[in-house]
Amino acid sequence: MAWFDNLKTPKIKAKGQVKESKVPEGMWLKCPECSEILQKTNLANHLFICPACQHHLRMGALERIESLVDSGTFIEKDADLASLDPLQFKDLKNYSERLEKAQERTGIRDGLLYGEAKLEGIPIAIAAFEFKFMGGSMGVVVGEKIARTFELALKKKIPAIVVSASGGARMQEGILSLMQMAKTTSLITEMNQKGIPYISVLSDPTTGGVAASFAMLGDIILAEPKALVGFAGPRVIQQTIRQELPEGFQRAEFLLEHGFLDQIVHRQDLKATIGCLLGHLVGASTGSPATRAKKEPPSRKSPPSKKKTSKRNTASGQRRVPLVSSKRR
Repeated sequence: MAWFDNLKTPKIKAKGQVKESKVPEGMWLKCPECSEILQKTNLANHLFICPACQHHLRMGALERIESLVDSGTFIEKDADLASLDPLQFKDLKNYSERLEKAQERTGIRDGLLYGEAKLEGIPIAIAAFEFKFMGGSMGVVVGEKIARTFELALKKKIPAIVVSASGGARMQEGILSLMQMAKTTSLITEMNQKGIPYISVLSDPTTGGVAASFAMLGDIILAEPKALVGFAGPRVIQQTIRQELPEGFQRAEFLLEHGFLDQIVHRQDLKATIGCLLGHLVGASTGSPATRAKKEPPSRKSPPSKKKTSKRNTASGQRRVPLVSSKRR
């Protein structure tokens, strides 16, 4: 793309001299759906939605939370939790080195942010995955933060919202990462017994152990358009069963049609939709902010599913895994 290279480093003539004006790296992105060249700053201002085709690009954890909660209300918790590399895992690189590079690249200690905030005036516990941190994989720290999100909801009796974007369990932590599935699921069961709402939001991608545990156990399950949702990847499944998969297999639209989701919501409508749902779920009194949220959801939505086939998993697991560190770098 020679024209694009010229755009990045234009030559400017000044007083008989030719100078190069360097444009900082990372200013441009290409839409994976329509290949439109997009300026990153403008894209961020539009919630990382391609203006040409409305494709939903991936969002960072902090941007995701800020797009959903009321301005200035988010209070992050346990920001310093980090893995201690319990298995001393090594492949092409040491796991500890991979963690350090991911921390430097993203500016956070692990692949999830969580805390307390307000949405349409309603207090909530909220968590969001950072996919740029090792593919949003779930290790001991991520599982612990998810569990603490649900514990916060239980303690304060407020709704919990989790936005998932993950490749699944973190292989560098082995069986310890798989244990997080049972730990988080057991807390969802406790929330259900106490009548505390849990809304799960699935973004692209939500796969592996995350999809096989808490991500698919929400009282209400929402998804963004064309989000990839499933356990194993389509290619693995196709090679295993040796059959052609249906068109759009494991995409949000396919799952909605087959009863695994409650609704597909455009990112621009996500906050209003969740606010409307919370207004009904918390049973607020007349005149409160929650009651004002009880308005009709945005018109841009998919038709409701005719059936819901998923059932709540009642697996139990150990609550604490002392394999994380809260020491500041």
